[in-house]
Amino acid sequence: MAAAASDKARFYMEQSVPELQEYERKQIFTRAEIMSIAKKRSEFEHIVNLQPKASDYVRYAQYEMNLDALRKKRCKRTGVKATSFAGQKKVLFILERATRRFQGDMGLWMQYLEYCKKEGARKKLSDAFTKCLRLHPLKYELWIWVAKMYYEEQSDMANARNYMQRGLRFCKREKQLWLEYTKLELIYLAKLDARREILGLKKERAVEQQEEEDKTAMDTDADMLALPDVTAEELQGEKDADAEKREAELQKVAESPALSGAIPQVIFDTAMREFNNDPVLAEQFFDVFALFPTLSCTDRLLQHVLDHLAANPDRAGMSNISTSICNAKREMIGTSVRSAVDDVDEGQFPLKLAKFLSAIKKGMGSSPILNASLGERATLFLLPYLAHVGHGELDEDVEKVLKSAIKRYLRLIADAPAKIGSASGPAMFSIMADKLVKSKKVRQSEVLLDLAAEANPAWKR
Repeated sequence: MAAAASDKARFYMEQSVPELQEYERKQIFTRAEIMSIAKKRSEFEHIVNLQPKASDYVRYAQYEMNLDALRKKRCKRTGVKATSFAGQKKVLFILERATRRFQGDMGLWMQYLEYCKKEGARKKLSDAFTKCLRLHPLKYELWIWVAKMYYEEQSDMANARNYMQRGLRFCKREKQLWLEYTKLELIYLAKLDARREILGLKKERAVEQQEEEDKTAMDTDADMLALPDVTAEELQGEKDADAEKREAELQKVAESPALSGAIPQVIFDTAMREFNNDPVLAEQFFDVFALFPTLSCTDRLLQHVLDHLAANPDRAGMSNISTSICNAKREMIGTSVRSAVDDVDEGQFPLKLAKFLSAIKKGMGSSPILNASLGERATLFLLPYLAHVGHGELDEDVEKVLKSAIKRYLRLIADAPAKIGSASGPAMFSIMADKLVKSKKVRQSEVLLDLAAEANPAWKR
């Protein structure tokens, strides 16, 4: 076996001889450097052809990436024309061999896919993710990655949508896939909306609506005659074919049901049927819709979620909690953490915050456990506003209200009786803090524990 591995390594090394000779002829690398490159490649080839680990292929590929980067820098500095041997091919060949040998290693597959994407090797990329999806159809993250790649890199929404839908057939129980598909559709709508605004269709549409209203008002008077509009171009006998074509295309987009949020709504309704009207998932959909406050369909989508929650109550009362927190979050739509300071200066943030706290208070009931659950959601929503601004940036009164509200919610969490098999009282704070740390929200975790200690010194970490 060792002899066979050695022969294979020698075969691959012989194939790289012309490349090394060109490097020496064009003086990109010195003879000593070329000897070092040949030695290093020989070592890697013997390793990967004997009993390799996935990490051996990764180190080999990384070495070739670094070598190619050095080659490009030297060619640019010395003015040497591009060589006929591209390091990209070498790296792709190594990663392709790696994925053939370790077909179950998703880390290798993702490195291969990311490199193809980075280098713009579309044919290789297409072949790679086709093979990977056949081997790992239940990896929902892969379907998301491929769909985003088609949309972000190639602006191909048809293919992106196709892969999302195919992914849902294989991974229909993965909630994150449903949410990511919804987000992708909303991003597409936002892009269409921005394009329409740039091209003037939104303004034209508003003018058309106003003209229709004026026409309706005039039609109520029998003595009034509706005269056709005449433009300056028509008077001059000019006709702009490009303008007419643009108007027709944009009008077609404007009248499309997709622009009204029909697709995200269908995704939501289908997900609710698939997950038995899960109120927590409905709340997550609400959060996704709320990320796009400028879309004309956002308000309708948010209301659709609230209507669904109201129409599908559950025995545990969690739908009431989700309804309450969604109603509260709706009051804060369009107020990002980063813009909180500006909103304070303009007097908007305090008003929105007051409405949020009022909605939370209205959602409180007689069940300590449900109140604690609502308090936990409200706490996690408000924490970023304290964690992401510097000391003194927020208005002193607003900061005081935020801290007071969170402390009140923490007391509700601490006073709630523990469910069987779950943490009780203050132990929940540590669990919440750990989840924030795992989500890379360390500052929020620190603020949470500090406020818990201020609310009750016995809860100090």
